[in-house]
Amino acid sequence: MDFPTFSASTFDGAEFGDGTRCVHGGHPEPATGMPLLGGPVFAAPYHLGGQEQGADFYGRAGNPTWRALETAVGELDGGQCVLLPSGMAAVHTLLRTVLRSGDGLVIPSDGYYATRDLVHDQLADLALDVREVPTPGPWSDELFDGVRLVLLETPSNPGLDVCDIAELARRAHAAGALLAVDNTTATPLGQRPLELGADIALASDTKALSGHSDVLMGHVSVRDEQLAERLRRARTLSGAIPGPFETWLVHRSMGTLDLRLRRQAENAAALVDALRDHPAVTGLRWTGDPHDRDHELASRQMRRFGGVLHFELADAAAVEDFVRRSELVVAATSFGGLHSTVDRRAQFGDPVSGGFVRFSCGCEDPADLVADVLRALDTVTSV
Repeated sequence: MDFPTFSASTFDGAEFGDGTRCVHGGHPEPATGMPLLGGPVFAAPYHLGGQEQGADFYGRAGNPTWRALETAVGELDGGQCVLLPSGMAAVHTLLRTVLRSGDGLVIPSDGYYATRDLVHDQLADLALDVREVPTPGPWSDELFDGVRLVLLETPSNPGLDVCDIAELARRAHAAGALLAVDNTTATPLGQRPLELGADIALASDTKALSGHSDVLMGHVSVRDEQLAERLRRARTLSGAIPGPFETWLVHRSMGTLDLRLRRQAENAAALVDALRDHPAVTGLRWTGDPHDRDHELASRQMRRFGGVLHFELADAAAVEDFVRRSELVVAATSFGGLHSTVDRRAQFGDPVSGGFVRFSCGCEDPADLVADVLRALDTVTSV
């Protein structure tokens, strides 16, 4: 069969809204007798024939299903997307591609714990000059001296702190460093780091982009063609490639990203209003909350807010009791899915209290979710 060719010109969605770009991004032009959504390509070897320039020849080096999703995600990010089989594969591939022995690296001290573990455990051979800084800073000038890469996570996971991408990009570039943003919490619809001056945007697409809690995926998006090619080569040589079926699932699911994010944000706003004065709840945070300390900055650089919030209960036992008494909320250690979930982050080593809850709002009816959460919390409080 003839595989469609995907490029930046396949779907020029600059004038379209988020929902339209999610539904149509990365799909070929309509053709009579062809399905609306093509299936995944499972080939390992391809017919070589005359081997035209750019033609696929082996499954580890290229796949039309990857390129379809890469086109769609790249259009949302505003750059060239390189798919990887998970969010951590995206982080690892980026760091191994950009950094050399002895380079300076800035990473968040309050971001996803696995990124810190990766740097200290798996990249020890590079003898990096690693500098950890909280997302809110302070961002002293010395932090940027001799640094090759600054990796931000904003809003941070799990604390939901926000930093100024444009300002930190300016300072990183002045010091000769690249700036990367882990955009997992914000999503490509919520924030476009490349437009704010970042060189690199990356994310775990296991979360909101795929959004059904059934597939692992990650990506790195860049504007520099040479860097994009280096990332593709690293993917090919390392074998860290996404499966065609998983890629197809993510592309299929991306079509509802706009709808899911809208409902999740609606649920987050409703829950924040309901929990603001609840006696069992402290430390309530959501970037979309006008009362949040980072809301003003987040509003300047984010296009919309998602469904992840956090709060604290008395202790770990209170969290477990809350989940047990809820009918709609389950304990799980991811976010961005259809189901509302609670993740007690202390159990995974994050430097937070035992009662710290990362709450991922799903797509339930807002009234049902609020009523269920309040009922469960009120029961815990009374006990």
